[in-house]
Amino acid sequence: MRRQRALALTGSVVGAVVVALDGTVLSVVQPTLRQDLDASLAQVQWTSTGYLIAVAGLLVFSGRLGDRYGHQRLFAFGMLGFGAASAGIALAPGIGWVIALRVVQGVFGALLQPATLGMLRATFPPDRLRMPIAVRTSAIGLAAAAGPVLGGALVAGPGWRAAFLLNVVPTLALGVLALTSLGGARRPDRASPYPVTALDLPGALLLALTLASLVQALVALPERGWTPGSGAGVAVALAAGAAFVRHERRAPTPLVPPDLVGSAGVGRAVGVLVMASAALQGTLFTATFLLQSVLGVGALRMALLSLPLAALMILAAPCCALLLRRFGARRTTVAAMVVLVAGIVVLDRATGTLAFCTGFGLLGAGFGTVMVAATHVVVREAAVESAGVAGGLKQTAMNVGPVLGVAVATTLTGPHAGGARLPLIVLAVVAAVGAVVAGSLPERSVSMINPGRPGDRGGVPARR
Repeated sequence: MRRQRALALTGSVVGAVVVALDGTVLSVVQPTLRQDLDASLAQVQWTSTGYLIAVAGLLVFSGRLGDRYGHQRLFAFGMLGFGAASAGIALAPGIGWVIALRVVQGVFGALLQPATLGMLRATFPPDRLRMPIAVRTSAIGLAAAAGPVLGGALVAGPGWRAAFLLNVVPTLALGVLALTSLGGARRPDRASPYPVTALDLPGALLLALTLASLVQALVALPERGWTPGSGAGVAVALAAGAAFVRHERRAPTPLVPPDLVGSAGVGRAVGVLVMASAALQGTLFTATFLLQSVLGVGALRMALLSLPLAALMILAAPCCALLLRRFGARRTTVAAMVVLVAGIVVLDRATGTLAFCTGFGLLGAGFGTVMVAATHVVVREAAVESAGVAGGLKQTAMNVGPVLGVAVATTLTGPHAGGARLPLIVLAVVAAVGAVVAGSLPERSVSMINPGRPGDRGGVPARR
């Protein structure tokens, strides 16, 4: 059991770090990639957009596959495929190959991301989930902070292709390790009374269409604004979303299990994560515009001013584990959202170095704490048999939220809008609403207080 927990924690951390590094490094290497492959700006943007659409559309279904066939197995396939796609991108002869392989990378990224949380839920008892999730969150913060520096060093040295080779060794090594140790892993599909045909493919397709259309429409906003194409994408997302809800209510074995839909803790925690990540990324987008375009701050100084965000996000994660034990999820998450609001307000009023550093620091402390606390609620409240879907919902929130936040900031920033201040006010309101929603989170579940007793949901099969 100790070996299985060590592998689950290692896989969860490394898988999350690989995905975080991939995203931050790509943002740095895109200009060089564009020049080297003689690509247009739209083509380079699709190296990110194609990945996002693939990930967002498949996360929940991938989580269901993990619940059915085992999270460790899905994690292994996801890591192996992610590493192989990374190697292919490093060898790609043209931009078309890069875009196609980024979509493939997104598919495998969708396989591994819910599994990183599903493995933790399957191997750790509910009362011991706080610290593994905190370690995972700290690692994500560290990767996000190191990514731009590492990407810049690789571009300046061996070139942009080396940035994609960075993932190959750890992904392949850990993928093989996960496959070879499957003998001791839990196999949810053996205990499940439902056949493989009960995977609800129509529901998966409707949800994928909903999320892919929404993400595609929102991603296009910063570059082109509201266009007929953006409006059509939102309309398709709304129609597909309505069809998905109707289908799920009638399906005998829905994609999202009824016990997960009926869990107020999971739904509200996912909502808090959407609002927190939207507020954070929208604020960062607006602050970059304010500092560089309005105040004339250079890119290097901008990076230095924002360092407190990464530092306090890394420190906040382990501290949150202690806060959860002492105060519970509700009060911890509410307080963290209030800190996030305070960070946005400080940045809105900031004029000097100390004020900007303070604002970014508050953002990091608040968001790092929310990440751990809300993720802990999602993973803890889900039954083991639905842990993959819960992880997929959480990861979907963390993909859609930032895109939504940047779209809001872009729409409200501009010569005919409210400049930099209006989006910050709106984003502060979004975070404040998140604090209100966090006030309805469960404080402590029975599974936390009496692990292993009849109230522990860990051994209760999910209703489907």
